[in-house]
Amino acid sequence: MADPRGFLEVRQRETAPRRPVPVRIMDWREVYERPAEDLLRRQAGRCMDCGIPFCHNGCPLGNPIPEWNDLARRGEWREAVKWAHSTNNFPEFTGKLCPAPCESACVLAINQDAVTIKQVEEAIADRAWEQGWVAPQPPERLTGRTVAVIGSGPAGLAAAQQLTRAGHTVAVYERDDAVGGLMRYGVPEYKMEKRHIDRRVAQMSAEGTRFRTGVDVGVDVDAAALAERYDAVVLTVGALAPRDLPVAGRQLRGVHQAMEYLPQGNREALGQAVPDQITATGKDVVVIGAGDTGADCLGTVHRQRPRSVTQLAIGPQPPEDRASTQPWPTYPLVFRTSTAHEEGGERLYQASTTELVDDGTGAVAGVRLVEVRRLPDRTYEVVDGSEQVLPAQLVLLALGFTGVEPMPLVEQLGLEVDRTGALARDERWMTSREGVFVAGDAGRGASLIVWAIAEGRACAAAVDAHLRGAESTLPAPVTPRTRPLAV
Repeated sequence: MADPRGFLEVRQRETAPRRPVPVRIMDWREVYERPAEDLLRRQAGRCMDCGIPFCHNGCPLGNPIPEWNDLARRGEWREAVKWAHSTNNFPEFTGKLCPAPCESACVLAINQDAVTIKQVEEAIADRAWEQGWVAPQPPERLTGRTVAVIGSGPAGLAAAQQLTRAGHTVAVYERDDAVGGLMRYGVPEYKMEKRHIDRRVAQMSAEGTRFRTGVDVGVDVDAAALAERYDAVVLTVGALAPRDLPVAGRQLRGVHQAMEYLPQGNREALGQAVPDQITATGKDVVVIGAGDTGADCLGTVHRQRPRSVTQLAIGPQPPEDRASTQPWPTYPLVFRTSTAHEEGGERLYQASTTELVDDGTGAVAGVRLVEVRRLPDRTYEVVDGSEQVLPAQLVLLALGFTGVEPMPLVEQLGLEVDRTGALARDERWMTSREGVFVAGDAGRGASLIVWAIAEGRACAAAVDAHLRGAESTLPAPVTPRTRPLAV
């Protein structure tokens, strides 16, 4: 039982200290320092004995948040680790990268600041590794069944670990040179150092999962032939088809999609040589797009010493507090300042790009934009006399994603695509080809890491049931989102 007076006696929300801005932009290390144990226990004690923990409603994994908060409050860290791993294969990933919809659903958040759920989860996971409490869990016996997982992001890793522990022989195929998907080469090092991925891969390898990096299924290996070799295939290839900006000047040198730029920044952070690297050093930079990917670009730009950096958003600045149309316990659209925004740069709202300006040599020299006003029907009108040109020698497009990238494996497997650009699937997580399943962003659309892990775990249960011809004992925290096929 939680401390019944904790939220009354500790009313202030405290988070981990951040390294000073002038220091942290000089390197790629994580921004947050380790919080003191007394701070963690004090903050965990704010978790209410609320009866109905709506944080469960906000978390796709159904994490036992009140239980681990109470154990952390009492300093029973090893038991807290067991609870954290009972629903989540990788609590350190979500502790560092999840935007914490559980905190928006916290009962305390009705009239106070929410419990620091994400911070406590990260601390539990970090302590588990430091104390040597995370051990491989190989299966007691093998089933003789084989599974290929294509893609090694959080959904693929979760599915692979669950299926390996269930006794199946699992091989994970990754087209990049290292495991991790977007966590490896999309998420900047300052948000999560890649050593956290490496130690999970080592754990999974010790359990029996096999990793095949540098293999682009559909190009290096025929996908249909692969499907014939394995008893089941799980596709966790992400949804990386970028939304483009159809304006004059889009073809100019110096205009790049975020996912062209961010992987190179991550390789730089890891000390790898990056030929012809896209860099912000000494340049005026404009980031178009105000989401998490745009913020990741912003933080990476800061570490490359730009002359200036501006982030553009077409919508209005969100309010400081919940709008009446987004009541508790929903995840609200409110004004948020990420660590990247703390580090500098300017944010412009209600800004619509009309042209990318040529410097006369085929390279970008500026961004022409106008101020817009959103109308009740969600269209925009231009504010007269608002046109301006921002200097820019580097323009990064962070406008979101439109579905699965065009890739040969989709054609080779004969898969159907739904109207959103995701791979079509049924209520069994199965695609239009028998024995081929899909989980994570590839079937859901671009989403949160917590959803990817939840889908990977649930898809693993469906694959296990398919292989055994009987109900699976693996947990299935979520059901698949399915949509009509494209017309």
